[in-house]
Amino acid sequence: MKNLEEQLKIIMKGADEIIGLDDLKEKLIKADKENTQLVVKLGLDPSAPDIHLGHTVVLRKIKQLQDLGHKAVIVIGDFTGMIGDPTGKSKARKALSKEQVLENARTYEEQIFKVLDKEKTEVRFNSEWLSKLRLESIIDLASTMTVARMLEREDFKKRFDNNMPISIHEFFYPLMQGYDSLELKADIELGGTDQRFNVLMGRMLQKHYGQEPQATIFMPLLEGLDGVEKMSKSLGNYIGIDESPETMFEKSMNIPDSMIIKYYELVTDIHPDVISGIKDQLDNDKANPRDIKMNLAREIVTLYHGEEKAKIGEERFKLVFQKKQIPDDIKTINVDKKDFDLVDILVNNNIVKSKSEARRLASQGGVKVNNNKELDLSKIEIEEELIIQIGKKIFVKIIVSR
Repeated sequence: MKNLEEQLKIIMKGADEIIGLDDLKEKLIKADKENTQLVVKLGLDPSAPDIHLGHTVVLRKIKQLQDLGHKAVIVIGDFTGMIGDPTGKSKARKALSKEQVLENARTYEEQIFKVLDKEKTEVRFNSEWLSKLRLESIIDLASTMTVARMLEREDFKKRFDNNMPISIHEFFYPLMQGYDSLELKADIELGGTDQRFNVLMGRMLQKHYGQEPQATIFMPLLEGLDGVEKMSKSLGNYIGIDESPETMFEKSMNIPDSMIIKYYELVTDIHPDVISGIKDQLDNDKANPRDIKMNLAREIVTLYHGEEKAKIGEERFKLVFQKKQIPDDIKTINVDKKDFDLVDILVNNNIVKSKSEARRLASQGGVKVNNNKELDLSKIEIEEELIIQIGKKIFVKIIVSR
């Protein structure tokens, strides 16, 4: 186990806030002295299991804690998922069925181990203990929290102020998430800054019931490729961990220069001292941001696809986007001359969504045929081989038989 100073440096890397830092130091010292592991808890609500880099910020921190010798316990909220987390919602979230929860939970398990060390991770379902609580225990749990305290939550407060309904069962979500920490005797709980109320509930309940309170580590939300909005699939500003190495590399190169250090801190395992050196290079114009970003993209792709695939992604990016050459893996379509209609070919092979989109892209100068811009795709001169480029990214080779 690394010394205390080194552990804290890694734990604090990129963190927005740590509550109970003194408690955490004592826990680390005790664990080192007794050669034991700290229990690091993360609760996952299995309502949206499709993970992108924004979701991995907290998982990456847990991986770093695993590498420091501590034990990760992932709590799949199959029971709380049937309540529905009200965090950030202007109305009650629709509860999931047990079947939906279990299906999403299975998907989550498959994805989290692309970040976490499976051998050092324990996965638990909170129905193990929450479904067994007797009514008197639930009443006792509810007595630890006042309505006034619940209404300090921003989402509840807004709904209350706007005379919008708040169901009693919604108050149980943070209480039950807190009870998970009580059950596991968690030493550390992680969460995004949007989960502050729920995560602190565990610390409060542990104190109330006489347990050592967990330290809480809050990780910031990650902005997407636009550098403004939170990374989200619905906004299209995301990097998915299941995307191809080429796509991941290209997207990573599209993050704004202002976000380079934040991405290094939140989505890589690069040591804080190394990141400080990179920041110094950028701040003092000692390095080209493009080169730093190239290293970042290589690091991100390596984490999910391995070093060899990262090299392939990098080479393709350099070939297509820097040298502006045709990629080796270009899609090839064979057509008969009598059936040649470029718009139909592009639509039928799912290169573009519709004929109107193909014509619109061409009219805006976004389509090249054999390196020449073509504004009217109905007037293409047919040759034996045509290289079609749409925008900067899409290349298609059409071979015409006569």
